[in-house]
Amino acid sequence: MMYAAFQVQADIVAPMAAFARLGDVLLGTASRVARENFLYRNLTAVTNLLGRAGLTHSRPSFGLSTVRLGNREVGVTEQAVLTTPFGTLLRFRKEVEVAQPRVLLVAPLSGHFATLLRGTVEVLLPEHDVYVTDWHNARDVSLRHGRFGFDEYVMHLVRFLEEIGPGGHVIAVCQPCVQVLSAVALMAQSGNPAQPRSMTLMAGPIDARVNPTRVNELATSNAIDWFRQHLISDVPLRYAGALRPVYPGFVQLLAFMSMNLERHIKAHVQLYEHLVKGEQDQAAAIKAFYDEYFAVLDLPAEFYLETVSMVFQEFLLARGRLECGGVDIEPRAIRRTHLLTVEGERDDICSVGQTVAAHDLCSGIKPYMKRHHMQVGVGHYGVFSGRKWKTQIYPLVRNTILASD
Repeated sequence: MMYAAFQVQADIVAPMAAFARLGDVLLGTASRVARENFLYRNLTAVTNLLGRAGLTHSRPSFGLSTVRLGNREVGVTEQAVLTTPFGTLLRFRKEVEVAQPRVLLVAPLSGHFATLLRGTVEVLLPEHDVYVTDWHNARDVSLRHGRFGFDEYVMHLVRFLEEIGPGGHVIAVCQPCVQVLSAVALMAQSGNPAQPRSMTLMAGPIDARVNPTRVNELATSNAIDWFRQHLISDVPLRYAGALRPVYPGFVQLLAFMSMNLERHIKAHVQLYEHLVKGEQDQAAAIKAFYDEYFAVLDLPAEFYLETVSMVFQEFLLARGRLECGGVDIEPRAIRRTHLLTVEGERDDICSVGQTVAAHDLCSGIKPYMKRHHMQVGVGHYGVFSGRKWKTQIYPLVRNTILASD
């Protein structure tokens, strides 16, 4: 019923937003003198904001068509290397052949598309052969394709790393740090030749018992049945994934926004003010962020519930009790893979201490092959995007890859 109610509301809002966008286009044809009028600028600001009302379930574009290599611009194309019903191994293929470290960037499956990591990819791309886990929207996946839970996620990562081949590297951002560590451990335990040479875990809940955040407290405040009854809903009949039980992306978005509601309201007030003043560059920056933020992806219900239960309630990996496909996960089996962990000082989603816990679990990795970095002055998103990611964190990631390559 929850998803159906949301869909009714979205259907009601859609014509209003479309009408506002039309009005915005018509107002844009006014003369330059008219556009300088104060009332006109206020009206266009209102139509612009109303035209942006609502969410989208369509994946935005990465928009990375070129990359600078040395003193020249080189074309980049997105290549689907391997596709399953639930995800695509996406490669950013450069138009010139150049030997670079192969890196799998594992995006969160937590309500947004992999394009949320556009800034991460952009920084990695000049010096690496970048692959991304481009997870599909569960509401577009037919029930005939079966389940996609924690185990299926981990085995996708193993399969993707095998496709990339021996000598690759892996970077996990946020939620999938647990799954990446599990996949690498499984590969080490079986002697898989494609086990990565380096593993970078960024702001992920390896041990969510440490310095619990509001997110962690919410996860432990109710039994798993509460989450199943209140947060899971079936996909409406109009979509390819009709009747598939999902954790809707709009619910996750509302949860994230409620944590910093004042900041989001302030951002839209600023957007209105920039539009009224004709400050297009500042307005464009806010629009770009929310175009991505309001593009939501539904999660398969089994993946969401198993993640809440196994990672945030039972802490199975941290307690040494995690299994995948009936096989015990043994991080101490990892010996050949360099480890870098990164945390943000002001992270209110995955607090300091939760990611560095991987070092104790990976006791088989020699000390000189391990490194931890706590980035001062950044929150959760600052760990993998923005100026400090580019100038202070990325160099450590690059050096870890180079040292192990």
